[in-house]
Amino acid sequence: MELKEIGKNMLTSCLNVKAGEQVLIVTDDKKISIGTALYEAAQELGAEALMMTMTPRQVSGEEPPAAVAAAMKAADVVIAPMATSITHTRAKIEAAKAGARVATMPNITEDMFSQGAMTADYDVVMDLTLRVTELLSKASTARIEKDGCVLTMDLTGRPGIPSPGVYREKGQSGNLPSGEAYIAPLEDGSNGEMIIDGSMVGLGKLDAPLRIRVENGKLQEITGPRSQELGILLANERNATLCELGIGTNYAARVTGIILEDEKAYHTVHVAFGTNIGFQGTNKADCHMDGIILNPTLYLDDQLILKDGEFVI
Repeated sequence: MELKEIGKNMLTSCLNVKAGEQVLIVTDDKKISIGTALYEAAQELGAEALMMTMTPRQVSGEEPPAAVAAAMKAADVVIAPMATSITHTRAKIEAAKAGARVATMPNITEDMFSQGAMTADYDVVMDLTLRVTELLSKASTARIEKDGCVLTMDLTGRPGIPSPGVYREKGQSGNLPSGEAYIAPLEDGSNGEMIIDGSMVGLGKLDAPLRIRVENGKLQEITGPRSQELGILLANERNATLCELGIGTNYAARVTGIILEDEKAYHTVHVAFGTNIGFQGTNKADCHMDGIILNPTLYLDDQLILKDGEFVI
C-alpha cells in the first residue's frame, strides 16, 4: 500500500481519528514525505488537517519551537514523524495534559510503515504491555544481568508507564510504532555496569558493544567503538542521569538501528540517559538517549521476568 493508505489505517486503528477533529502533523525537513502522507490521510478521513515543518532538532529530547508547542496544545490529535524524538519534551507533555492524543514517531522510515512493528496486532501488544507495566509498578528494584555485568535500579514509588501503540482517549500518548513498558528509576538509585550491544541513539545499530558504568544514578564512563561520539551524555550530571528502564513488548518489532522500533522488540530491554520528567521522573536534561541490550536477564524485585531475553511471565 502507498504511504497515505497505511497512514489512514494507522490514524483510524491506533488514534481513532474522526471527521472534524483537528489533526496536527508535526514534522521536520528530513521526514516531510511521511508528514505529507499523514496530512493527506487525515484530510481524506474528514479531519481538519494541519502540518507544521521545522528545522531538524539537534538531539532527541530538544524542545520544538514555541509556535509548534502552542499548536500542539490546541489540537485534538498530534502525530510527530521527526528525525529526532520529542516524546519526552515539555511540549508533548503539555499537549497531552490539554487533552490531545499524541503519537510521536522519531526517525520513522517508510520501511517501518509496511514491515516490522507497525504490522503487529496491537490488541495483543497492548495485553502484554499492560501486564509488564503492572509488574514494573509493583516492583521496588530492577536488576539486569548480561555477560557478567550487573546493573541495579531503585524503582521505589515510581509507576510503570505503558506504551501499547493505542491512543484512542483524550490525553493518551506514546510512540508509534510501539510496544513497550517503561519506568523512571530514582535519579540517584542506579549502580553497576552493563553492556549495550543492540543499538544506541546517536550511533545506530552497533557492530561492537558499548560498556557503561553507573554510580548513584550517574553515568561515569562509556567505552567501546565510537563512544567518543556520545560526549553529550557526560557534559553534565543531568545528561548523565540514568532516567529510564524499558522492556520491549512488540513481537513484530526488529532491531534495525532505529531506536523507535528497536526499543519495542522482544528479547530486549533498554536504558536511557537524560530527561524523564514526562513519565514521573524529576530530571530535565538536554537530551534523552536510549541504548538497547539484547537477550538480557531481568529481575523485578526477585521475580524473573526475562531469561536470556525470553519472557518467563
